[in-house]
Formats: sequence, C-alpha cells, structure tokens
Amino acid sequence: MARDGKNSRHSRSDREEVELVEKLVAINRVAKVVKGGKRFGFSAIVVVGDGKGRVGHGTGKAREVPEAIQKATEQAKRHMVRIPLREGRTLHHDVTASYGAGKVHMRSAVPGTGIIAGGPMRAVCEALGIQDVVSKSIGSSNPHNMVRATFKALQMITAPRQVAARRGKKVGEILSRRAQGEVKDNG
Repeated sequence: MARDGKNSRHSRSDREEVELVEKLVAINRVAKVVKGGKRFGFSAIVVVGDGKGRVGHGTGKAREVPEAIQKATEQAKRHMVRIPLREGRTLHHDVTASYGAGKVHMRSAVPGTGIIAGGPMRAVCEALGIQDVVSKSIGSSNPHNMVRATFKALQMITAPRQVAARRGKKVGEILSRRAQGEVKDNG
C-alpha cells in the first residue's frame, strides 16, 4: 500500500516536470589552476518555472556543459517559490530590490505591454508566466546578481488578500475605487 502511494507521487512529479519551462540564463567557462596547467569547467545559471506563478533558479558547475545545466536545473526545481500575480499576467504593485551591486526595479503594466526586461530578468519573467511588466536593471549586469535581485523583488510582492488578512480588513477597504472595479470584473 505504501509503495503505491510513493509511486503515484513520482508519477505526479513527472507530470509536473513536463509542464515546467526551463530557461538557460548564462554559461561561464571557469578554470582551476593545477600543477600540470589549467583544468577547465563550466558553470551554468538556469531559471525554471511553470508559467503559472511558480519559479526557481539554480546554479551548477561541472566539467561538461550538459552536466552543469542538469545540476542547475535540478537545483532550480528544488528551490521553486510561488509568486502572487494579478490576473495571472502582471505584478500587483511596483517593487525595487537589490542584491550585491545589482539593483532591479519592476512595475506592473497594462494588458498588451509585453515583457520589457533585459537578459536574466526576462528569463525569470517568462518562466514565471508574467505577460506584462516594465523593468529596469541598475548597476551590475552580472547574471547571478540580476537573477537574485529579481527573485528578491518578486518575493516582496504581496497580494491584496494577504495585506487585507494581515490588517484584519476586507480587500475592498484596501484597494482604490478603480482597482475595486477591476477586481469585481475579474472576480
């Protein structure tokens, strides 16, 4: 009986893996200096998401590129987080975050705007399932810092329901009149 439950869990995770979007952000050749010369390896940064509000990132190092990508993908799948999205297409509010010397600013956008973001930020937004966002990276363009700063910013986002619950109010009391109309229409 326990085995059947375990097997069903594995088959469910296999189905989830099929739906995941994997984005390779960067590959870097790294060298280790040893007595006989240099040993070259590769490091990879991968972003994985389901396109419906869950996303994760990971890094991997190996002697060959495919192995590094595989390690990074596995780490990204293990560290997935859920991000609340408004109408499943954009952010609830503007947010700014920094990691190291990299700073990112992300703003919600109207339908039809698309993803206005560069490099690593675009990969995170596409994997997450954001369709409309305006973003800007300031400072370091290092992919590691940009991905981490983007994740830090996304984790700061709070849905109106969460804010209302924390304050002990109703969602309608928190949102402006225009935003209330949007919430009632989408329901």
